[in-house]
Amino acid sequence: MRPAGEVRLALFNACCQLATAERGPTLKEIAAKACVGMQAARNTVPNMVRAKQLHTPRTRQVAHRNRPVAEYVPAALVVDDQAGFVDLASVLQVWAADTP
Repeated sequence: MRPAGEVRLALFNACCQLATAERGPTLKEIAAKACVGMQAARNTVPNMVRAKQLHTPRTRQVAHRNRPVAEYVPAALVVDDQAGFVDLASVLQVWAADTP
């Protein structure tokens, strides 16, 4: 696996600095803190969510948009309410790979 790029590291560090237990930063706030362009942030942050580096626990209203926007927090700050939960799809993939 390749190491994380400069944009990804800057976005992650900005998210870690801005996130609190009560409120997470929006995409626009993260991009501004990281000094990264909005298009680069729009491309990178969804990949970080898909890689489970960031989570979107809630949404909130902001002045610059009519619809609620997602708040992002680092995965380490998210309390896992599903302790003991097993992703069945990943188990089946491993099982299918082991069968001859």
